[in-house]
Amino acid sequence: MSAALPALDVITMGRCSVDLYGQQIGSRLEDVASFAKSVGGSPTNIAIGTARLGLKSGLITRVGDEQMGRFVLEQLGREGVATDGVVTDKQRLTSLVLLSVENDKTFPLIFYRDNCADSALCEDDVDEAFVLSARALLVTGTHFARANTDAAQRKAMKIAKAHGRKVVIDIDYRPNLWGLAGHGAGEERYIKSDKVTAHIQTILADCDLIIGTEEEVAIAGGTEDTLEALRRIRAISKGVIVLKRGPMGCVVYPGAIPDSLDKGLVGKGFPIEVYNVLGAGDAFMSGFLRGWLKDEPYETCATWANACGAFAVSRLLCSPEYVKWDELQYFLKNGSKFRALRKDEEINHLHWALTRRPQPDQVLSFAIDHRKQLEEMADRVGASREKIAPFKRLAMKAIGKVSGGKPGFGTLLDDTYGREAMFDAAKLGLWIGRPLEQPGSRPLRFEFSQDVGARLVEWPVTHCIKCLAFYHPDDPKELKDEQAQKLRTLFEAATKVGRELLIEIIASKNGPMDKMTIARAMGELYALGIKPDWWKLEPQADAGAWDEIGKVIDKNDPLCRGIVLLGLEAPAEELAKGFAAVAGKRHVKGFAVGRTIFNEAAEGWLSGKLSDDAAVAMMAEKFAGLVKIWDDARA
Repeated sequence: MSAALPALDVITMGRCSVDLYGQQIGSRLEDVASFAKSVGGSPTNIAIGTARLGLKSGLITRVGDEQMGRFVLEQLGREGVATDGVVTDKQRLTSLVLLSVENDKTFPLIFYRDNCADSALCEDDVDEAFVLSARALLVTGTHFARANTDAAQRKAMKIAKAHGRKVVIDIDYRPNLWGLAGHGAGEERYIKSDKVTAHIQTILADCDLIIGTEEEVAIAGGTEDTLEALRRIRAISKGVIVLKRGPMGCVVYPGAIPDSLDKGLVGKGFPIEVYNVLGAGDAFMSGFLRGWLKDEPYETCATWANACGAFAVSRLLCSPEYVKWDELQYFLKNGSKFRALRKDEEINHLHWALTRRPQPDQVLSFAIDHRKQLEEMADRVGASREKIAPFKRLAMKAIGKVSGGKPGFGTLLDDTYGREAMFDAAKLGLWIGRPLEQPGSRPLRFEFSQDVGARLVEWPVTHCIKCLAFYHPDDPKELKDEQAQKLRTLFEAATKVGRELLIEIIASKNGPMDKMTIARAMGELYALGIKPDWWKLEPQADAGAWDEIGKVIDKNDPLCRGIVLLGLEAPAEELAKGFAAVAGKRHVKGFAVGRTIFNEAAEGWLSGKLSDDAAVAMMAEKFAGLVKIWDDARA
């Protein structure tokens, strides 16, 4: 064994796919109309599940040299999984799985794995140094079904055992992947096979931890008498055996098998509603490994495993909806009043805030989502409104000159005139916020359609919803209630489709301001359960207002991404004072300023007095000036 401690806790090995989950619940797979995409495959799920629970994990598998393979690699990177052992196969495609929830007991799935990348894993893909970089290796039963993948896993096990590493097996029995059932029988969990039993039993002696359901224990033991199957496994292996029993929890057998299943170390399950059982075993394994590899008592390992499994069966997707460590601890401490955990708003928000995509520490944005103001300007100078869209593309060029491809820059762009500019922004790697409000509406109305949920499905997952509300806490109750409910509807829609939400509050145009005004407005929205990822707020005349705003955020949503400042067409000198006022405020993460940057250039370009290059240069200079003011203030 090498002198240095291994860098990783566990490396998992085997299947890797893109899972396409039917979004219509209670529907035959034949009738599903739309699918949600996620990373799947048992060992890949476990690599992500353990990483989310604080272990350092890695993966050995193959993906295709195409968009689905890149999606897998990018998602593994976001999750913190080491991908040194993931081979990009230039000849084969990434595996796919189609799944649906027909009812609480029927979960059809179809495997697309013929000649796919992960099924081509071979001995040459196993790097000894990478295997030895982890304290434990996890192999999966299904990947022993083919000669080449069998050889690859046995090679990794031999390396691990020779150097004192732990070996874990998830029996992971899928009969149709052993050639025992047809393509349409992907849901089938047990078909007796002496051949499969004999094959698996050649592996068990080298395993330190063996985990399986009653069906999987039956195939490993060669009998459907669960107690006898456990005894047969014990006769082959000294490893710890964990029997998964669904809603009944699990039983751990560290030593001799007793005369009753329940005389092992029983880990009780959690009474929750079953929504989708697919992937629950991988979540269970993740929780158990978090305890086992940290030398926790078996009772603790079982509790964490059962809780992770409970979350998995209460949600639709596999790895994207596995719990994070802080989320798990919150649940174990506080529980939930909902048997259907997916209906618990507190837990759902915690999960969302902990698993949303990483963002830079600051977002410096050129806001050009203006519609009404640019229309009025075009009309005033006698220009066609059709020129607004190409002008917004010039604004993107200006941002590109300033950002130089560096992270931390963004833009606000609208659907009315900013469609082509959004394509430019994506190429620049910008954070993109898109407005939903009807310009100038009070009470708040959404632009184009009040059915925002259907509209948001079409938006890229990386786009942030932006909604401006002219909201003052001293507004008449009827007006406040109407606006707040509109924002609540939007928040629910954003949560449902998994998009970040930025709420912009402008109060100064509709009432007096003091240091509590904005804090009160935010508090009222938080009281309705509205927890936006971002706030966009106007500069405050009273410096103490920022302290009150910070207190409201800390009390109601300490995981809020933060605040960006708006400009309100203020001159750069005035914005500099606003930037200085928030320089020490940790919640303020940037700005989203528009007219201060583009007004002069827009009027000159729309009237024909400025060329494209001159307009771009003018906007770039003003934007760069604000970035410098911001940086100087923060310094």
